[in-house]
Amino acid sequence: MTKQTIAELLNSDCFLQEVEIKGWVRTFRANRFIALNDGSTIKNIQCVVDFENTPEETLKRITTGAAVAIKGTLVESQGKGQTVEITVSEIEILGDSNPEEYPIQPKKHSFEFLRENAHLRIRTNTFSAVMRIRATLSFAIHKYFTENGFYNFHAPIITGSDAEGAGEMFQVSTLGLDKLPKNEEGKVDYSKDFFGKETNLTVSGQLEAETYAMALGKVYTFGPTFRAENSNTTRHLSEFWMIEPEVAFNNLDDNMDLAEDFIKSVISYTLEKCKDDVEFLDNRLTQEEKTKPANQRSEMTLLERLNFVVENNFKRVSYTEAIDILRNCKPNKKKKFQFPINEWGADLQSEHERYLVEKHFKCPVILFDYPANIKAFYMRLNDDEKTVRAMDVLFPGIGEIVGGSQREERLDVLKQKIAALNIDEKELWWYLDTRKFGTAEHSGFGLGFERLVQFTTGMGNIRDVIPYPRTPQNADF
Repeated sequence: MTKQTIAELLNSDCFLQEVEIKGWVRTFRANRFIALNDGSTIKNIQCVVDFENTPEETLKRITTGAAVAIKGTLVESQGKGQTVEITVSEIEILGDSNPEEYPIQPKKHSFEFLRENAHLRIRTNTFSAVMRIRATLSFAIHKYFTENGFYNFHAPIITGSDAEGAGEMFQVSTLGLDKLPKNEEGKVDYSKDFFGKETNLTVSGQLEAETYAMALGKVYTFGPTFRAENSNTTRHLSEFWMIEPEVAFNNLDDNMDLAEDFIKSVISYTLEKCKDDVEFLDNRLTQEEKTKPANQRSEMTLLERLNFVVENNFKRVSYTEAIDILRNCKPNKKKKFQFPINEWGADLQSEHERYLVEKHFKCPVILFDYPANIKAFYMRLNDDEKTVRAMDVLFPGIGEIVGGSQREERLDVLKQKIAALNIDEKELWWYLDTRKFGTAEHSGFGLGFERLVQFTTGMGNIRDVIPYPRTPQNADF
């Protein structure tokens, strides 16, 4: 007898074969019908128990959440909702689940309640679907880059540099907080610390990835990053995963080509491999939208949104053109935007980005050539010396999903930008070396993995697309 998954059995037409299956009980009704799930698919398989010849003690132990092993015969189902079912010949309770204590009952639970039970929420249809899609997207990312000649690069998690220049970093130290060593100036003496200097958890692997791209040609990181930003929003996490490709000899146009092709590829792959999960989440989102006021409802279903990205060419628009569009649009003139656009140089908000995508161009948008003073030091300065070769990819429902740039490859310009921002040149000596020895134009971008999962699943809160969210005042599990 071959052990198979429920996904395999539901796609089988080998009726009357003897099967063995293990999983968790979702429901047990009429002392006869078990809805069993093993995580391989969002669908359950119905197992029909001969209750008259099954000990009553065993029947009492078949409760929601219990782990069971079932042997029986795969037969064509006579009931509605499934094509096959198992006629049970033998059942073994592997692990009991007390129905008085088990919190994930077969009813609707709020996402807040499920976050409090994050160790068990994966047993719901919604979260099992989200996490299967997350796993598929992860594989699709590695598949895409491998097939396109990229090498996976593991950036350090502990770093002495702040790639973003924001300063919102988690400090790494072995010094006793109750008795910190001080130097002559009365400041913490980090020479006594484990690494002999001040170190933090990384906010980005980009700078290190650049150094490897300048030898291997095409590299990408896919690892954890950390931001100590005190933001309790539906879009922010303190610990999240970043995908960061860096490519030698690529200019900004090449970078935009890569970002568009990459995103379309991984979403297309996931749509193909996770049809049942996407369909379930599409229906879930449609029902959720019906509960909102009409003016807050999305104009597109989840599937429509995903196909909108896959099937449309991304419109490329300069920041300057976008500002003109926004400044003259009806919502801005009628003061409908929460953040009015009055002048060139404004940092665009999600509401502006979504207007460009959903209302004006009606396709995904790539904005480029941003004002230099609102972007990071490593972005290449344009000849006008006011803008940099930056790009952001904007999606419906979410706004910015990718941020990238052509990197500043000229040593003298990069040193001037570092000095203007009061960054210690000594901290970035190794980064500057790549501009001394064989410098060349190169580009890359960053994509927050959870932001991509959020878009692909239609989940409204980023805390619901990562197994155990880390946010301000929350490090449970």
